[in-house]
Amino acid sequence: MPRQKTAEKMHYLQQMELFRDLTGRELEELDRITTMSAVQKGKIFYRPDEMGEVLFLLKKGRVQLYRISPDGKKLIIDVLEPGAIFGEMSLIGQRMYNTFAEALDDCLICVMSRADVERLIMEKPKVALRLLEITGRRLQEVEARLEDMAFKSVPARLASLLVRLAQEEGKVIQGYTHQDLAETVGTYRETTTQVLNSFKEKGLIDLGRKRITILDLEGLRAIASADA
Repeated sequence: MPRQKTAEKMHYLQQMELFRDLTGRELEELDRITTMSAVQKGKIFYRPDEMGEVLFLLKKGRVQLYRISPDGKKLIIDVLEPGAIFGEMSLIGQRMYNTFAEALDDCLICVMSRADVERLIMEKPKVALRLLEITGRRLQEVEARLEDMAFKSVPARLASLLVRLAQEEGKVIQGYTHQDLAETVGTYRETTTQVLNSFKEKGLIDLGRKRITILDLEGLRAIASADA
């Protein structure tokens, strides 16, 4: 059984963009310095009051990053897919900043300490470059969402979110409640439901239980760019 788990972990590490330049022997060393753990759906495995610099590598499942405002309102920062890296690590510009991390599905997560990440960066410059690329893309995505929330109407923000999810998951988007969507675009559930029903009436989408089918992607793109 331990050998099977090691093989599974090695397979996951091999598939990650961050480590694609490493040799088999280097991956074996990486296997020794990372801890892989299963996180059950619904578990909050990182909180703002937790100390210690760690880097999380998401291998399986989805993770939601969110903050709680002083008045108790939840604001979703990001929903991470397999292959994402995140964590409280100032060394590489990855900071959680009062952020919670919650497993949306049953997840598999590898964890690295600051010392191990630092050593890997020093020994493998290509890994350092990959970290910069990945962190840069994440910053661009966050900035784009913040810009949407600051300058776009709720229909435009929601259309933009649906377009992004369709690009990531295909034309059938599953697993998101109206509350999830509302928290992602920074509005109320009732407003989100009204806008989604409006999209349905216009023939842009079809709605089911935790399922949205995209019928007119270009129509949604037009709404998403209307306030630009």
